[in-house]
Amino acid sequence: MSHPVRIGIIGLGRVFERYAIVIEPMVRAGRAVVVSGYDPSPERCAVAQALFPGMRVARDAQDVIASDDVDAVLVLTSMQEHGELAAAAYRGGKHVLVEKPMATSLIEAAELVSLSQTSDRLLVCAPHVLLSPTYREMHRRLRAGEIGDVKLARALYGWSGPWWGEWFYQPGGGALFDLGVYNVTSLCGFLGSVRRVTALVGTAIKERIVNGEPMAVTADDNAQVLLDFGNEVYACVTTGFTIQKYGRAPAIELYGLEGSMNMLGDDWAPRGFELWRSQTDFWESHDESAPDWPWTDGVEHLVSCIERGVPSVTRPEQSYHVLEVMLAAMRSAELGRAIDITSEFPQPDYSHEAQFVMDERRKHDTSR
Repeated sequence: MSHPVRIGIIGLGRVFERYAIVIEPMVRAGRAVVVSGYDPSPERCAVAQALFPGMRVARDAQDVIASDDVDAVLVLTSMQEHGELAAAAYRGGKHVLVEKPMATSLIEAAELVSLSQTSDRLLVCAPHVLLSPTYREMHRRLRAGEIGDVKLARALYGWSGPWWGEWFYQPGGGALFDLGVYNVTSLCGFLGSVRRVTALVGTAIKERIVNGEPMAVTADDNAQVLLDFGNEVYACVTTGFTIQKYGRAPAIELYGLEGSMNMLGDDWAPRGFELWRSQTDFWESHDESAPDWPWTDGVEHLVSCIERGVPSVTRPEQSYHVLEVMLAAMRSAELGRAIDITSEFPQPDYSHEAQFVMDERRKHDTSR
């Protein structure tokens, strides 16, 4: 682009503050500028303006979307609003980054996928776990066959749950959409499209204290999900707002016929990985190559892709597939049977990123 990527933001709460950490260096470098933002809370708007003094406080979300001086819209609201706002921004001719999940219904998600397939604008959907250097290196080794065909996998993510935001515990919220989405996204990126889901999903804690007040919980907070990827490839996801602490358990475990590979830390905050191969019979430890990698890296990826005119690594089709899997898990628990999955998605394509790294290295070597 001939000018910095001009960003509009809808939702200026806790998640925005983490995105701001990534946006601020791009603003300083002249790659991006925050021109408009909206939140119903005046206090949050004031904080955002303090971070980005040139930001215009919009009247409402539509004001951000309709602004002619906005190239890309970040949708960082409560989950229940994601689908509608992302579609409105996309129809308004903007590049869009939407927090997870991309929508809470398949109808809304299908519209987003359809829009992305008929537009030259990018749609980057959280979670951005596939962008982490650790994930990319594990993905590369998996594709190279270093542990053979993976036949079993396990993923884990949970905590005791938020004490803010009633919407976490209302329909359209819940632990699967907020937490399990990371694990399902990671496993699908490694193993491909899910064919069938069997799950136990429920509400273990019926009442929570949120913002200092008791409230009835009407969304899931506890889940065990079994995923069938076909060809006798099985995985499980353990997630919930019912986990006080998990010790040294890896976020992701992959069991191949010639070895094993574990992601350490969480998939949204990895701490490197470990690898065991039958041929060598010992564990290899690979330290985190980017210890400061932020889980909000999707916004840097969006800006980079806009600058270079290339597609994003993360695809809307995968986000749709992940949503279908999570909704199927809820349906499976309700009906007490397995649910078939109908959607598929293309595997992550890191080729543009690999070429970008090579080009940057050549520029660096030339300048020396």
